[in-house]
Amino acid sequence: MTILEKVAYLRGLSEGLGIDETSKEGRVFKAMIDVLDDIALTVTDLEDDVAELSDGLDEIDEDLGALEEEFYGDECDDECGCGCDCDDECDDELYEVTCPACGDSIYVNEEMLDEGFIHCPNCHEKLEFDFECDDCDDCGCDDCGCDHE
Repeated sequence: MTILEKVAYLRGLSEGLGIDETSKEGRVFKAMIDVLDDIALTVTDLEDDVAELSDGLDEIDEDLGALEEEFYGDECDDECGCGCDCDDECDDELYEVTCPACGDSIYVNEEMLDEGFIHCPNCHEKLEFDFECDDCDDCGCDDCGCDHE
């Protein structure tokens, strides 16, 4: 039984008992039932509003989930943290870089290093990567002044 039905039952009960609405007690009972009726209507409206907000929130949550999936992709929860398919062995080695401006730790892969720079996701400082080879065998040059000649 809803709250509106309960108030309607009380109204019918008071009418069925033959309470005289012209007496002091009858006027009090009638006023109380009227107030209960107003409260019941307000509560019903609030319940409807909450249900509507809840439905809207569920839709927003679903949309946000879809956006996160599109933006972040299918990230795995494995130790490498690279977002690879966890069924396969991860070939993408990650390197930890510390931003000199904010001290934030950033993980980069070979592809990001090959670009030569990234922007720190925390402070947006441009971080440049310049590699010189330590061994002529790595680059194929003869004297490692290294322009990869």
